[in-house]
Amino acid sequence: MARELGLDRRTVGKYARAHTWQEVMRRPPRKPSTLDPYLDHLRQRWDEGQHSAKFLHEELQAKGYLGHYQRVKMAVAPLRQGLPLDEPRERPPSPRETARWITTHPHRRNPHINERLPRLLDQCPELKLTHDLVRRFATMLDNHDPTSLPAWLDDLANTGLAPLTGLAGALREDRHAVAQGITAPYNSGVNEGRITDVKLQKRLMAGRAGVLLLRHRVVLIAHLRRRYADRLSVSLK
Repeated sequence: MARELGLDRRTVGKYARAHTWQEVMRRPPRKPSTLDPYLDHLRQRWDEGQHSAKFLHEELQAKGYLGHYQRVKMAVAPLRQGLPLDEPRERPPSPRETARWITTHPHRRNPHINERLPRLLDQCPELKLTHDLVRRFATMLDNHDPTSLPAWLDDLANTGLAPLTGLAGALREDRHAVAQGITAPYNSGVNEGRITDVKLQKRLMAGRAGVLLLRHRVVLIAHLRRRYADRLSVSLK
């Protein structure tokens, strides 16, 4: 089909898997409107038989709506065609956002994300399985207890998801190092941070500064980070 139509295989697959035409429509989420708090009232009055946009507008004005009549008329237009009201929709999270939601501890997520994430997981069993595996691994890290690592690796390999299966194979080869990383109170986070600082200075100053200035900037950033860490440890105590 992709060859005959001159389309990308992923595009053809998306259309083939769709059950309704709405699933393949690229429609941006509608921006919030001053009419949104009154949509339930509009739907109720329409179901009760009031189909005059003029009267509906007057009723909403009595309830405090300050918008124009034309906006009410446009809002009820889908109802005249047997369609639902055009309610605002949430923008779906990007893959990067979803990964951050899953890897962040539930107590450190804001309430809005804690409310959206379960709904997202309910719509994607594969994502829910990934979330559960991530949280189980996070529990091992929090408790410094690698006892359940072998069972966790087996479950990771048996997910049937190629990326997770590949990750399970890589971790199994280094399982002793992984177990040591879970148990030991030390990590390479500080070194990784220093490497990131050096790469950042390289991107910012390459071709603009000599070795002495680059060295001075790297050392200065390391000094500032250490001073910030000392202040943070003091405040936590």
